[in-house]
Amino acid sequence: MIEPEAVHKELTVGQLSARSGVAVTALHFYETKGLISSHRNAGNQRRYSRSVLRRVALIKVAQRLGIPLAEIGQALKTLPADRAPSAADWQRLSEQWSRELDERIRQLSLLRERLNLCIGCGCLSMEGCPLRNHSDYLGDSGPGARLLEPHAPDETP
Repeated sequence: MIEPEAVHKELTVGQLSARSGVAVTALHFYETKGLISSHRNAGNQRRYSRSVLRRVALIKVAQRLGIPLAEIGQALKTLPADRAPSAADWQRLSEQWSRELDERIRQLSLLRERLNLCIGCGCLSMEGCPLRNHSDYLGDSGPGARLLEPHAPDETP
């Protein structure tokens, strides 16, 4: 039998949604991606531990930073599943994500510089423009699309 105190520590998906500000459908999506987890009660309804609130908050902050869900999922796998992420956990993740954001900022700054050069030039050359034809490793194999798979003669493209 479940202790009455334990029932109060668990949240329904509606309660989790209301407390976190995240739509029920998004919570279900997070669960299918393994970002959060629940268990089923005797009535086959989802129940979430209160620690999931902190995990959802962490997911939302990371998404706002532009961290892809796949990377968020990898980071969450490094955390204990039986408790909310601690300040030390957050510090470790934020240091990692900070380095990734610094690299993304560096790449975006370089892209902005190239864009300014391109706007000044205006050529959008297929051969020489660093934005229009960035790292054209397929260009040596001739004109046309190279990543499309060929289809059978009787198939409609």
